[in-house]
Formats: sequence, structure tokens, C-alpha cells
Amino acid sequence: MLNRLFNWQPRTPFYYGWLILGMSSLATFAASGVSQVVLGGIQVYVSEETRWDISTFSYAATIGTWCSGLIAPFIGRLADRYGPRWLMPSGLLIAGVCFLLLSGVSSVWQFYAAYIVARAVSNPVLIGLVPRTAAVNFFRRRRNIALALVSTFRPIAGAINIQLIALIAISQSWRDAFRYLGIFAFALVIPVVLLMRRRPEDIGLQPDGAAGTPPPQPSPGGRGSSAVAQSPETSWTVREAIRTRPYWLIVATACMGTLASSSVGFSLVPYLVEGAGLSVTAAAGVLSFGTVLSIANVGWGVLSDKFTPRRCLMVTMIGSGALLAYLTMVDSLAEALVFALVWGVFSGAVGSMENMMLAQYYGRDSYGSLLGLFSPFQTAALGLG
Repeated sequence: MLNRLFNWQPRTPFYYGWLILGMSSLATFAASGVSQVVLGGIQVYVSEETRWDISTFSYAATIGTWCSGLIAPFIGRLADRYGPRWLMPSGLLIAGVCFLLLSGVSSVWQFYAAYIVARAVSNPVLIGLVPRTAAVNFFRRRRNIALALVSTFRPIAGAINIQLIALIAISQSWRDAFRYLGIFAFALVIPVVLLMRRRPEDIGLQPDGAAGTPPPQPSPGGRGSSAVAQSPETSWTVREAIRTRPYWLIVATACMGTLASSSVGFSLVPYLVEGAGLSVTAAAGVLSFGTVLSIANVGWGVLSDKFTPRRCLMVTMIGSGALLAYLTMVDSLAEALVFALVWGVFSGAVGSMENMMLAQYYGRDSYGSLLGLFSPFQTAALGLG
């Protein structure tokens, strides 16, 4: 009976990979309660009750982020070998327990213990590495769009969670908000176990479905996809990939982009309150507006198919840099909304482009391991930001 339940596969009118992405989005929503941008948006409410200094939260975010980077290489190897079916439920259980603990903290050390563990585990398992590895395994022809979709899960979930936690904090308490997130995380465990799979081949399918057509395969030499004939996908081993120059260029680009975007995400609300004279509610709304506009990443996924991820990455990084200069001149709600509008379109795309390049250059067999290998560098930049 248990074996039949474990092997149960629902019949869907669409390719099963889209269901995989849908379940990943729900897990990311639960985990985003401890993401850096959400903590940055709600820290004012926690500080008002506890009287803790704002730096307390920045230290917690930094330590939690660095810890997630330390375990990412290990998680990456597990993602390649076992997939999300057991990793994500385990992450949801840990996150759920930590949410409940956060709802009852009475001292700084208790907050640190619960938050750091939740962030360290949820970041690679529920938000970044494991969902992206699943997307790469289930898609090839539509891989850029799939990875672009995955990259929208965290900012959109974060934007929703900022508003939900703020509303609950005003009407009830921020503690109740974390309690509800814990219950939601526990409720997802069984559906994730039943529905998630490692690869489409495990259920008799191929990437993109039975009719999936392999896309052009670019090489680490940097040539665009249009210059390479269609062929079966070639996957590189970790040892082979780390000996190539493009891999480390992707790592460096990821670190620089993460450092800039995380600094803005975590500090934007306090900056707008103190520097631009906005209310806490208005500043949080600006942050949510900017993060939810990461839905534009889907458009960048389409453009990446046409112009290559590398060229799109150059455009988004130049645009993001110009917007940081504009932010220093913002002193009104209207100007803040203009910044959020353009920032949301450009900055969120940087990370998804890097993931697209990694998958296109090196294939899917070792994708989780390769992503996990450079995650310590990227999360160090995230923590510094």
C-alpha cells in the first residue's frame, strides 16, 4: 500500500515538469519567510517590540547566509544524486520547526539560533540550488524559461510575505505570522514527497516531454547558441568544468551581482525611511513593488533564447549599475517607485542569466554540484551585502 502510494503519479494535462516547478514555488514561498529581503522588510516590527538594534538582524542574516554557503556544495551533490523528493521535505520540516521557534523567542540568542538554522537550510534546499537543479533536469528546450521562472519564485514570494507579515504584525503580531508560516511549511511536506521527482526519466518521460526537441548546445568557448548545431546534450563532470575559464568568470559575475542586489534588498526600507522621509509602510510597499516585478525575468528568459544569456547578462548588469547611482538621489515616494520599477526589471535577471549560462555550457548531470561549488562565493557576497 505504501509502495503504491509512494509511486503514485497524477495524470496532468500538461508536461509534468511544470508541476515540479509549481511545487517548488510553494516550497520557496514557505522558505522566503527567512529570506534576506523579507527580514529587511519586517525588521522594524520585530525591533519595535523587542527593542533590539537593527544591526542585530543584519548580523543574523549575514551569519545565516554564510552558513548556507558552507553547506551548499554538500547539498549540490545530494541534489544531483537524489533530487528534490527527499531534500525538499526535509528542508520544509526544519524550516517549519524554526518558524515555530521564531514565534516564541524572548532573547537575541534564541532568535539567532532559529533564524540562522532556518536560513542556512532553506536557502539551498527550498529557494535556490535544489529547485534550479530540478528545473535543469526536467527542461532543455525550454530550460531558459524554466530557470527564469524559478528565479521569480523568491522575490515574488518575498514581496507577498513582506506584506502578509506586515498586515499580521499590525492586526495580531509578527509572532503569529511566523507561526502561520510554520504550519504552512508542515502542510507542504506530504504533497512534496508524493509529487516531486529527480528526473523525467524516472517516470518514463524525457526533458520537455515526449516531444521535447534538444536545443543548440553552446560551448564554454563562449560562442552563442545560434552558432552551434543541434545535438544531444553533453554534460561535463565537476573536475572538467572547474578547469575551464568560463566557469570562474560565471562565479565572479555571480558574486558581483549578488553583492549589489542583496545590499539594496536588505537596506532599502531603512534607507527610504531615514533618507527619503517615507513611512515604514510606504517603504515596505516600494520594496515589494520592486521585488514582485522580477516576473520580468520570464521575458528575459525568452530574450535569452533569442540573443543568448551572455548578451542579456551584459545589458542587465549595466542597467543595474546605473540604477544604483540613481538611488542616491531618491528623496520622494514617486522617485522611489520609479527606482523600484526599473530595478525590479533589471536586477532580478542577473542571477537567472548566470544559471542559464552554467546549464548551457556544462549540461545537467553535475549541475547541482557545480552550482553548489560556487555557492559559497556567492553567499559570502550575499552576506556582505
